[in-house]
Amino acid sequence: MKITALKTRLTDVPFAKPITTAIHDMRSVGCLLVYLETDVGLVGQSYIFTLNAVRLKAFDEMVRGFSHRVVGCDPHFVTAINTSIWADINPTGYAGVTISALSALDTACWDLIGKGVDRPLHHIFGACRDRVRTYASGGLWLSQTTDELVEEAASFLEQGFRAMKVRVGNADPYRDFERVKAVREAVGPSIEILTDANQALRPKQAIRLGRMLEELDVGWLEEPVSVHDLTGQAEVRRALDIQIASGETEWTRFGIRNTIDARAADVLMPDLQRIGGLTEMRRVAALAEAHSLPISTHIFTEHSLCIAGSSANCISVEHMPWYAPLFQEQMEIVDGDVLIPIRPGTGFTFDEAAVERFAIDR
Repeated sequence: MKITALKTRLTDVPFAKPITTAIHDMRSVGCLLVYLETDVGLVGQSYIFTLNAVRLKAFDEMVRGFSHRVVGCDPHFVTAINTSIWADINPTGYAGVTISALSALDTACWDLIGKGVDRPLHHIFGACRDRVRTYASGGLWLSQTTDELVEEAASFLEQGFRAMKVRVGNADPYRDFERVKAVREAVGPSIEILTDANQALRPKQAIRLGRMLEELDVGWLEEPVSVHDLTGQAEVRRALDIQIASGETEWTRFGIRNTIDARAADVLMPDLQRIGGLTEMRRVAALAEAHSLPISTHIFTEHSLCIAGSSANCISVEHMPWYAPLFQEQMEIVDGDVLIPIRPGTGFTFDEAAVERFAIDR
């Protein structure tokens, strides 16, 4: 099998209404869809995204700039392709658009490998499970009223979720406490509640809020302080009994290693786009396991399920529905778990009618 062409499509998927976190104001996700065509008729697919489709064309330019590294290659040599791109990006750096482009191409190659043998990727990687715990992350935003939080929490239960994440990060910690408390009272003691501050707090603020949230049996406090302040995050972790989750903003295994070395997180949250694709994600999972740390994958739910299905230290995946409109297949939630598909490759393929509907000009 040889890759004969690299093609891309630019899309913008709007949200039903604007979304706000402590540091984000979001109206849509702009997705760059990547297609690797082959001489045997198979097509490897992947995607990367930007919020509000900002600078999406830069992603497109970077991905297509590596066409000479994939066209004419056998996708089974994915490690060689990955290594050659890694060498190419040395002058421009190992974070940002360069790594995102690597991720898209690496993941599309793995999708082809799975399709080539008609097997799901978690079977190829070495399966350890066929379902994994998930938590609802597509709601409970900072911009919602308390009544809206309670209503949406109830809807998540109806959808089969047994865990959900509430955004925090208000200047007044009592406001966050009361909002999370309302959700706790609405869902009861058996449902796991997670919280995410989106890097909005200073260490002492985070410690104060964390001690309050411990009263509500919150599972973790995610990204409590700036991603650049690993010393401060480690300080928060040492001060609290509640788990600290972090790592989604780290680039490649070297960024994750910095978090591990700083003892700044109890749960690592690698992001497929920032890590550098499935090849690097597997390395990160092994690195975390070597340090007796669990991982919980960050967004990219559809394409991260093969990691969850093959990494014994993966405790959960974040269920983010933003990208679902682009796919033919839908994720299945059963009793709080998302089922890992046994379809070939990543198990998800683009719905070309939807792609046309969301397409934007290059």
